[in-house]
Amino acid sequence: MEKFMPVVIKSLLLGDKVPVYGRGDNIRDWIYVKDHCEAIWKIFTKGKRDETYLVGANNEKTNLQIIEAICKELGLNPKESINFVTDRAGHDFRYAIDASKLEKELKWKPKKDFEQGLKETIKWYRNKLKNEL
Repeated sequence: MEKFMPVVIKSLLLGDKVPVYGRGDNIRDWIYVKDHCEAIWKIFTKGKRDETYLVGANNEKTNLQIIEAICKELGLNPKESINFVTDRAGHDFRYAIDASKLEKELKWKPKKDFEQGLKETIKWYRNKLKNEL
């Protein structure tokens, strides 16, 4: 099963509508994949044994905001690109992350802001789809 952002980007690039649970108001903290990988490496190499570090970017956005941002980047109208579907039973409304320990103790924070990370992610999927077709 694929996750939200890959499904949205690939669907829109292929000209399909995006399935959105409920009203699209579920909230997540979004982080660029390379920043996430660097945080994990920092924890692995510099973190204290048996400690817990949460990785986040203080970038909470709703699913609908994510779709709108992707549509804007692709020059698409979000209202024409969304297919609202019934929400899953027990679907988590919000995942809250407090990554302050990672920043304070290991001096780590994301390098990419949301917009730049999104552009690079879309570019990666564009190239991937070109190679698959």
